[in-house]
Amino acid sequence: MSASAQQVQQQVDYRPPIVVVVGHVDVGKTLLLDKIRGTAVAYREPGMITQHIGLSFIPWPAVEKFTARLLDRFKLRGKIWIKGFLMVDTPGHAAFSNLRKRGGSVADIAILVIDVMKGFEEQTYECITLIQSRGIPFVVALNKIDRIYGWKPNPNAPFIETIEKQDEMVQARLEELMGRVIDEFLKLGIEADRYDRITDWTRQVPIVPTSAVTGEGIPDLLVVLAGLTQRFTKEKLKVTYGPGKGVIMEVKEEKGWGTTIDVVLYDGVIRKGDTIVTMGLNGPIVTKVKMLVMPKPLDEMRDPEDRYMFMQEVRAAAGVKIVAEGLEQALPGAPVFVVPDESKIDEYVKLVREEVEEVKIETDREGVIAKADTLGTLEAMLLYLKSQGIPVRKADIGPVSRRDVIEASIVRKKNPLYGVILAFNVKVPHDVEVEAQHHDVKIFRSEILYRLVEDFLKWYREEKQKLIERELDKLIRPGKIRILPGCVFRRSDPAIVGVRVLEGVIKPGYPLVRPDGREIGRIMQIQDKGKPIPMARKGMEVAISISGRVIVGRHIKEGDELYVNVPDEHAAKLLTEFRQYLSEDEIELLKEFLKLKRKWREAQESE
Repeated sequence: MSASAQQVQQQVDYRPPIVVVVGHVDVGKTLLLDKIRGTAVAYREPGMITQHIGLSFIPWPAVEKFTARLLDRFKLRGKIWIKGFLMVDTPGHAAFSNLRKRGGSVADIAILVIDVMKGFEEQTYECITLIQSRGIPFVVALNKIDRIYGWKPNPNAPFIETIEKQDEMVQARLEELMGRVIDEFLKLGIEADRYDRITDWTRQVPIVPTSAVTGEGIPDLLVVLAGLTQRFTKEKLKVTYGPGKGVIMEVKEEKGWGTTIDVVLYDGVIRKGDTIVTMGLNGPIVTKVKMLVMPKPLDEMRDPEDRYMFMQEVRAAAGVKIVAEGLEQALPGAPVFVVPDESKIDEYVKLVREEVEEVKIETDREGVIAKADTLGTLEAMLLYLKSQGIPVRKADIGPVSRRDVIEASIVRKKNPLYGVILAFNVKVPHDVEVEAQHHDVKIFRSEILYRLVEDFLKWYREEKQKLIERELDKLIRPGKIRILPGCVFRRSDPAIVGVRVLEGVIKPGYPLVRPDGREIGRIMQIQDKGKPIPMARKGMEVAISISGRVIVGRHIKEGDELYVNVPDEHAAKLLTEFRQYLSEDEIELLKEFLKLKRKWREAQESE
């Protein structure tokens, strides 16, 4: 390496912060960025719903222009040293899970967009879970304030100016809507407040009311972003100009270029002709950069209004499209490393492999099979499953396979609650579905992580309850009855009497015993108003038939109290494994019965 190259490599600078914009679908994420950039990407998306991850650089002079009045008001001119923002706009279902690197997040800060009229929605919770798992600060853009009835727009005005111009009723309505959001954050253990009321920036989340349509509040949002970035991420923004490091956001087929990768470069430099290493479905990919393509500043990677720029080199932080051979199998969420020296290719291949293997799981434990479409979503999925206490046997990328079904069926034999497949945004081929049905393996699938896990947990709870009920059905539970006076319908063969259930439950087949330890026989049938019933609970008055050679008047009589004769092994299981499913009355009755049993045994031993 030449002396000049070493000098470049050792230079340290601060890169623009990488800002990820997340939130439920259709809350106005892309429109917000369009308003800042002066673009119309949202209007060119099908149904105005973001289909792909978008990358755009907003230089500080453009931010300064938008925020001029606010910078003057807060006397911040000349005090902001960041160079602008690299904005990453994400489809609702993808969140920002691909913005990953070993040991953390490529994103430095997040904007969580919430619709002021709707408040928290499904994916809002998912985004918060992911933000917290990545450990990055965030600001809330409480969007669509222009939809509040009676709102008078002041285009591109700072929020703290435009709110003063609104009627009192409008101000009160905004406070009410914002209060709902603040309360929802509190339920999650997060303190949040309107940004101009924040007293402790280290523990409170700032909320900036905005309108992507009128531009109101966007100056405040940008100033808060700059402030948070300078306060909390300075060390993270430090970069060298050594070999580039990035992460694949998306893999796309581009006409005339073949398969390309959209990459967020978070450190170092990448040049045309560089050798890069990344990960594919079938193993590491080593290739040379043929072209580096970028949108112009303030334009958008996904759909530039102007032509792309073709670059000889790109420095962090940047969103860049890489054109190279052999990228067909490249994995979104996988690391991309520039190899500084051809002799180090093996070293970088090992590095990439290790990073990917850290995310994938293959064990022989009892747990679910997790499949996802990208490395980043798989990692996010695993973090989410872990937070819910769900064990994982296997975690991998790509469509659900027959092998996954076999793995799940093995688990199912030992633990039917975990012998399932969770398919996040991946295909399930028809032959695999047939195989799953054959093995009675349930496949959960969704494009929304939060919903996928919720669906599984709902099913898990229901199935667990059914299993518990089946296990409880095998056990004889405690019960205590009194023979009702004047309700002897047959004295023997079998005896039929009317009883009141004093405590616990009785079922056909349950053995009965007197308080002195004498066994009476088993309940044959229980009738209520002349119809057979499967059980009778505390407080019910029913007729029962008793098998055995029991004679009313000799062995039992009207007014007698009888107990269900609970076997010792059943009593032990009920008081340990199933205690939480018994009522306090049942537990007390069982203890009372076990005391009686001890007395009978002691009496037998003393004879």
